Amino acid sequence: MAARRNALAQGERLMNQKQARYICTIAREGSITGAAKKLYISQPSLSQMLRQVETDLGVALFDRSVSPFRPTLAGERYLEAAQIVLAANERLENEIQEIKEENSGRLRLGISVQRASQILPLAMPWFTAQYPKVTLELTERGSAQLEELVRTGEVDLTLAALESVSSHLTYELIDREVIGILAGKNSGLTSHYPGGTSLTLDIAKEETFVSLRKGHSARVVQDTLFARYGLTPKILLETDSLEVARRVALGTGSCMLCSNIYVDDFVLRNGAFYPLKDYENHRHFYACYRKREHLPRYAAGFIRIVSQVLSQKALMFEM
Repeated sequence: MAARRNALAQGERLMNQKQARYICTIAREGSITGAAKKLYISQPSLSQMLRQVETDLGVALFDRSVSPFRPTLAGERYLEAAQIVLAANERLENEIQEIKEENSGRLRLGISVQRASQILPLAMPWFTAQYPKVTLELTERGSAQLEELVRTGEVDLTLAALESVSSHLTYELIDREVIGILAGKNSGLTSHYPGGTSLTLDIAKEETFVSLRKGHSARVVQDTLFARYGLTPKILLETDSLEVARRVALGTGSCMLCSNIYVDDFVLRNGAFYPLKDYENHRHFYACYRKREHLPRYAAGFIRIVSQVLSQKALMFEM
C-alpha cells in the first residue's frame, strides 16, 4: 500500500494535467513565446514551469539550440505520456458530464421473466435508441419478491403487479389488470360458457388447475380466492414459469388463474378467458421506485416507453 502511494506521489511530481497541457503546447508552437501567447500566460511563468519540470526529471525536454524547439528523446517520451494523460482526462470529463446530464449510467431493473419477455422486445429498441449509453441490468424474480428488492435498494426500478401499499415507495400505474380463469379447450368451462363470460371461481371447483409457485402475484390471488371459497382443487402442476403454466393449462384442458394481460391470440385459439365476477383486483401493473430518491431521466424515460408500447400493443390486440 505504501509503495502504491509512493508511486502515485512520484507520478504527480513528474506530470500533472496543467504541466502536460503546457508542455504539449510548447511542442506544437515550437517556442516559449508562441506557447505563452496560446495559453494566455506570461513567457517568464511558462519558462519557469518548464525549467522546474526538467529539474524534477533531471533531463532537458527540448533542444533550445534550434528553432523551432525540437523535443529531446526524453521530451518525446514525455509528450507521448502527456497526450495519453490529457486524452484520458478529457474522456473522464465527458463521461462525468454525461452522467450529470443523465445521458449515461446504469439502470438496475427488477421484473418477472414473463413480463420481461412481453415488454423488453418492444421497449428495448426505443430505449437503446434514446439512451445508447445507459446499461440495463436485469434482476428477474416473481412479482411478490420484486417490491422488497426495490425497497432494500438492490434494484433501482421494478415493473410488477403490486398493491401499491408501501409508504416507502412510489408507484406509477402502467396498466390495470383483470384477474380471471384461463381454461383450455377441453375443460368443463369451455364446453358450457363462451369466452369472456364473467364467472365466480366456485364454478370451476371441479376443474384441474395449473399453479404458479409462491412468490408470484398470481399465486397470492389464487391462494386468497381458494381460501375464500373453501376450494382445494386438484393441482396438476406447479411451476415458476407463467408461460409453462399457460401452455400446460391450454394443452391439457386445465385451468389457471391469471391476469387478462396474458390473453392473446394463442389463448383464444386454444382456450378461453373468464373474468372473475366477484373479485375486485387491487394488484395492478406498476413502475415502483423508492420515495424521496431522485429518479434519473433515463429511468423515467424507460417507464414512459414501457407505458407507450403496452398501450400500442393493447390497441393492436383490440383491432
